[in-house]
Amino acid sequence: MLDIRYIKENPEEVIARAAKKLKDVREDVYRLIELDASRRALIAKGDELKAEQNRASKLIPQMKKKGEDTTELLAKMKEISAAAAAADAELREVEAEYSVTLLGLPNLPDDDLVAGGKEANEPIRYYGEPHKFDFEPKDHVELCESLGLIDYSRSAKLAGNGFWIYKGMGARLEWALLNYFIDTHVADGYEMILPPHMLLEECGVTAGQFPKYKDEVYHIANPTDDRFRFMLPTAETALVSLHRDEILSEKDLPKKYFAYTPCFRREAGSYRSDERGMVRGHQFNKVEMVQYTLPEKSDEAFEEMVGKAEVLVKGLGFHFRTVKLAAGDCSDLMARTYDIEIHIPSMNGYKEVSSVSNARDFQARRGRMRFKREGADKTEFLHTLNGSGLATSRIFPALVEQNQRKDGSVVVPEVLRKYLGGIELLTK
Repeated sequence: MLDIRYIKENPEEVIARAAKKLKDVREDVYRLIELDASRRALIAKGDELKAEQNRASKLIPQMKKKGEDTTELLAKMKEISAAAAAADAELREVEAEYSVTLLGLPNLPDDDLVAGGKEANEPIRYYGEPHKFDFEPKDHVELCESLGLIDYSRSAKLAGNGFWIYKGMGARLEWALLNYFIDTHVADGYEMILPPHMLLEECGVTAGQFPKYKDEVYHIANPTDDRFRFMLPTAETALVSLHRDEILSEKDLPKKYFAYTPCFRREAGSYRSDERGMVRGHQFNKVEMVQYTLPEKSDEAFEEMVGKAEVLVKGLGFHFRTVKLAAGDCSDLMARTYDIEIHIPSMNGYKEVSSVSNARDFQARRGRMRFKREGADKTEFLHTLNGSGLATSRIFPALVEQNQRKDGSVVVPEVLRKYLGGIELLTK
C-alpha cells in the first residue's frame, strides 16, 4: 500500500512512476485524493455531531431538575442523532471505496528500473554454457515417463489436468531437491517455518494479492466458520503476515525466514505448447525465503537473497542467467525483481525458477508492520523482501534434460546424492 500523504503531495509523480509499470492510475489517484478529503470532512462532521449530542445529553438532566421543558431539546437531539447516523453511513461508504482504491494501486518501481514489459528485461549475468548433445535429446516428459519418475495419466485420474504424481525415484529426487534447499538455508542462518496451507483473507491483503487477485486462488468453504480462507499460492503469503500488526524493535531486525510448502495456483487459461508436463501446474513444491529489514538495509538484503538463489542453482550444475526485470514485468506488489532463469533444452529458452523481489514498505503498510529505533518515540514501517529458494517444478525438468545421457539415463547432481543413498544415475 502506498503512503496517502505521498500520493496527495506528489500525484503526478505517482502517476508517472506507475506508468513505467504500464499502469494508468490517473483516475484512481485523483479519485483517492477526493475520497480522502471527503473522509476527513465526514469524520470531523461526525465528531462535531457526537460532541453536540454529548452536550445535550448532559443538559437534559439539569433542565429536568429545574423543572424546565425538555421537549424542544429532545426533538433537537433526535435530529442530531439522525444526522450523526447518516454521516456514519456515508463515512462507511466513502471508507469502503477509499480502501479498495488505495489497496488497488500498484507498488511504485525503483527509479533505476526501465519502463516497459518483458521485452525490456535485462540479463545482467550468465553462468555456465548451454548443454550441447551429440545425440537427439529427449524432453522431460518423455524422460520422466520412461524412467518411471512421474505419472501424468494417473494424476489426471485423481485430480484432473495440471497435476502430476512423483513416484519411486522421482519422489525421492523431488525430496532430495527440497532437502538440499532446506539444508542450505539453515546453514545460512535462516529460520525454518512450516506454516498452515490454508490462510485467512488478511494474509492475502497484507501480501498484496487481495483484493485485486482474489479470484486467482483456491477458495475454501467451511460450514462451521464463515471467515474467508484460501489455499496459499506461495509461502510468501504466509511468511509476510507473521509480524502483521506488530511493532518490532530495531535490534530484532533483520528477520530471516524460509518455508517449504506446496503452492496452489488456479492458472486459468490455456497452456502454451511448450509448457507440457510440470512446467506450469495447479500445485507445485517450493521453498521460499522472506526477510524483514530496516529500510536502509533492504538493498543489501536484496543482493544477499539474489546471491543465495544463484548459489542454489549453481550447486546443481545448471546453466542459467540472472535477469533484471523492467518495471512493467515486475508484479504490482514489488518495487524491483530479479529472476533466475534456467535453460531447459527442449524449450529452446529460459524459464524462471526463482524471483527475488523487494516490496520496500508496500506490504508493511498493508499489514501495519512497524519497528522502533532505539531511543526513538515514533515507529517506522519496515521493509519486506521475498525470493524463491527454489521452486522444483522447473528445476526438475531442467535437471533431467540437462543431465540426460544417450541411453536415456540421467546423471544425479553431486549435491543431491547424499539424499539418495549415494545413487549417481537414474536408469529404467
